[in-house]
This record gives sequence, C-alpha cells and structure tokens, in this order.
Amino acid sequence: MNDAEVQILTEREPGEVGLVRWEDFHSRTPFTFDCGESIPEFTLRYETYGRLNRTRDNAILICHALSGDHHCAGVHSLNDRKPGWWNNFIGPGKAVDTNRYFVICSNCIGGCQGSTGPSSTDPRSGEPYNLRFPMLTIRDMVRTQHRLVRDHLDLPRLFAVIGGSMGGMQVLQWAIEYPEYVHKIIPLATTGRQNAQSIAFDEVGRFAIMRDSEWKNGDYDPGAGPNVGLAVARMMAHITYLSDQGLEEKFGRSRKAGPGRTFFEPEFNVESYLRHQGASFINRFDANTYLYFTKALNRFDLYAPDGSLEDSMRQIRAGALVVGFTSDWLFPPAQNRDLVHALLRCGKTASYAELGMTLGHDSFLVHAPDLYRLISTFLAS
Repeated sequence: MNDAEVQILTEREPGEVGLVRWEDFHSRTPFTFDCGESIPEFTLRYETYGRLNRTRDNAILICHALSGDHHCAGVHSLNDRKPGWWNNFIGPGKAVDTNRYFVICSNCIGGCQGSTGPSSTDPRSGEPYNLRFPMLTIRDMVRTQHRLVRDHLDLPRLFAVIGGSMGGMQVLQWAIEYPEYVHKIIPLATTGRQNAQSIAFDEVGRFAIMRDSEWKNGDYDPGAGPNVGLAVARMMAHITYLSDQGLEEKFGRSRKAGPGRTFFEPEFNVESYLRHQGASFINRFDANTYLYFTKALNRFDLYAPDGSLEDSMRQIRAGALVVGFTSDWLFPPAQNRDLVHALLRCGKTASYAELGMTLGHDSFLVHAPDLYRLISTFLAS
C-alpha cells in the first residue's frame, strides 16, 4: 500500500477491527524473575491487529493496566456484547490506526487471562502455582514481552509502546530496559512511583482478599476463591479510578426505583454501580493475580535515593509524549509532569499534554477526541 492509498483510507470514518482471535506464545526457555526465582517455561496470550509492513518497522505494543488483558480491540464473536477494552482507540482510521500500524497486546506475565500466573499449573509439580509463583515486577512483565515481540514475532524494533496506569509503567520500563528497541513512547495517567496514598488503597484491597475465609492462604480451588474479598477490593479500587465530579455528574444522589427489601440494600444508584463492578470482576479475574499485580505496582520505583528521576530517564532514547488528566487523583498530573521535566533535564525529546476531563484516572479509557488527536499526531510526526 502506497502513501496515497493510506491517506485515502485514513480520511474515511473510523472503522472497526472486527473479528479477532487470541494466540499463545509459549516460551520453553526458563525465565528468572527479578526476585531470583525461576519458572521452567511460560505462556503469554496476545492479540494482533493490522499488518506488518515490508520493513517490519510499524509495530506498536499496547500495555494493559491492572485489570486489563490482551483483548484491547475488536470482538471474538458476533455475539460479543462488549469489544476490547480500548476499542475506541484502536482500529482503521482511529488514533492507533490499523491501516498504518501493526498492533500487539499481550496479557502480562502473572495474569489470569491465558498468560502464566499464580492460577497456572506448575509443570514441575502438576499443581497450581498459587503463592508459589515468584514475586514479579513491572520489569519482569517487560522482559517477557520482549521475548514475545523479538523472539516469537521476530520484530527488529517497536515503532511505539503505549499504555496507561500500570501500562504506562511498562511503557517507561520498556524505554529504559531496551532503549535501542523503542522509537516512541506514550505513557498515560502514570507515575515513576506510587505515593503513599496509592499504596494505601492497594493494601486495603489486598487486606480484604486475604481476610476472606475462602482465600485459604492462596490455595483455593480453581473456580473458587475469596469472591467477597476480591469484589470489595475491586469496588474500592474503582472509586480511585473515578473522580468526585465524574461520580456527581453520572450519579449524584439518584436513587433506585422502589424500596429495598432491607435497610442496607443498595438505595443510591452509585451503590448499585459499585456492587455491579465487584460482581462482574470476580467472574473474570483471579484474586492471587490481583495481589501480585498490586504489589508490582507498589514496588515500581524509577526514583534515585535522592528523589531524582534523571538516572532512570537518562537511559531513554525514545521520543516521549506523556499525558496527564486534571481530575486524576490516583496518579495526578504533577506525577506525569515530573517524568517530562526529568526527560528534558537529560536533554531528551519529550512533550507533555494535560487534558481537562472530569472522569478521573479512567479518562484515558473513555471517548476522548482531544486525546485521539494528540496520539495520532504524535505517532505521525
């Protein structure tokens, strides 16, 4: 396809990726985690959208957040009620244009949507890993992704790496760990390290899970587990993804129609919304994965002991666009700006954009035309 044909395609109304299917990369080479422990093999589940060009230099890696997975665009069947979690962002003519780019997204190591994690079977024992799975880091996630894109997909380099929240941490780690491999990075709503408040919220979620009698020190049966504790963790975390103004605009003090059966049943619509979030989460997520992922988030730290970021940022060679959101109080704009200031002090190429949206930390996931224009312009520059 020549440049004129690409321009015609991208001037059309944005389209859909359509039907997609996941694939598994199975590495039979042992992997040693940052903690020093090893597993003999691992699997990463992933999806791809678009096509590689002849020079194989148009690949974009999407990194998912805490509760995300490999399925970020399209549908798995015509009966799917909901497309991938970033479907509004990825597709023909969209911000990440699959007419131009070959897009990859994998479920992180430690996950529970097809990638090897605590609920997976340890081939050495024939039993689930559970808490015998090694403690993992953001860097571990990135190093296994590198095996996927370099060894399995045989990509000479990545044109860009994009992700928000925990995905943004992976983006930064990619640029630090493999500076020659990544051309551009777009970390969104992220941070170089969590503050005490963010760590505190994660600890409350973990405490709810581990104090559920069905957690059984992590050795619950497949399909069972601490559903109440995990639902509470999700409900509490989901509040941190939103904002006061966003909740007020969406719910205010609106009530459900009719009285409840008991005094403590959900009365306000926001209560029902949170209970729905908790109930739906336990059907697709593993409690031990939640524990491992939140600990990886807490331990991620690009800062030197003196409080500076320069030592980490100095290793980056990729051009960077960092995006923060005014209503994000989980990873507030100042934490995103700090990343860019450090990059600029190191003489790197970096830009910062701050979008005035009311939906809090989750602003990077919702319909946002201004964000789409920023991303598409940066990728094309």
